[in-house]
Amino acid sequence: MALLPPQFKKLGDSKLLKQIETDLEVVETRIQTATTQTNSVVDSMSNHLAKAGGKRLRPLLVLLTSHLGSGTNSDVSDAAVVMEVTHLATLYHDDVMDEASTRRGVDAAHVVWGNNIAILTGDLLFARAANIVSHLGTEALQLQAQVFEQLVLGQLHETIGPGDSDPLQHYLDVVRDKTGSLISLSARLGALLAGADDAYQEPLRLYGERVGIAFQLADDLIDIRASKKDSGKVAGTDILAGVPTLPALLLTAYEDEDSKALASDIAKASEANIASVLERLRNHPVIAKAEEVTDSWADMAVDALEPLPSGSVKSALEAFARAVVDRKG
Repeated sequence: MALLPPQFKKLGDSKLLKQIETDLEVVETRIQTATTQTNSVVDSMSNHLAKAGGKRLRPLLVLLTSHLGSGTNSDVSDAAVVMEVTHLATLYHDDVMDEASTRRGVDAAHVVWGNNIAILTGDLLFARAANIVSHLGTEALQLQAQVFEQLVLGQLHETIGPGDSDPLQHYLDVVRDKTGSLISLSARLGALLAGADDAYQEPLRLYGERVGIAFQLADDLIDIRASKKDSGKVAGTDILAGVPTLPALLLTAYEDEDSKALASDIAKASEANIASVLERLRNHPVIAKAEEVTDSWADMAVDALEPLPSGSVKSALEAFARAVVDRKG
């Protein structure tokens, strides 16, 4: 399996990239092992999404930031596994909450086994991740526990809705908690477990949060315009599920009648009209605005790296931030 999508193959000098690709192969084997440790029936469930593939961006980030210190070691590799297994666990739960039919080009777990099994499988993977991280020291364990709480709060706040608060800011806060927190932890753990300077922790925290937000906002655009082949899911899935997305939220600022009509149709989208809704949305100026906002979060992520020392790792982190918004899936 190709572990690095094409846009992530320009992350640093050739020596650094070769080392990370080699380490990713080791981590991949350990991810497959970590998701198949029970019996054949349970393993088929817990390994369902790991086997389907994925970008492995969180493990990649762990490995990359480890080179701010002494580089990859056994603890760093374990942290990379923890980040991916935790991410996988959230996907099982998210697909139940969003009633998504596919994930990574395969049927979502709840479609295959039902909601109860999908939720329990997600819980099992969270437990696996906790078991691995418990051996990585008190600080790593505390950081993982804090992020786990943040992940749940993000999902809870998304489910409750914005209430009287600004819908766009509420959405960005949810994205920070649901996506940014785990990417931020990935960046921090690599440096932490490789003995990098503690002064790098706060810049990496900010960087990861902002990259995570940029990543999700790019996903919002992918959901509107990408093919199933590119993204592994049917276009318009979020709109059909009633999940807020950046273009739909930005659309509320447009006062012309066509925009109001489009916003109304998005709110009541169905299988019958989703193709028309997507076509109109793709041709609306709000897409360019959404791209601008998405790029701005990548820019802010790069700005957060300013305190880090110049060199191949910093350059690779800058390229990583650009790459998350430059993708089709």
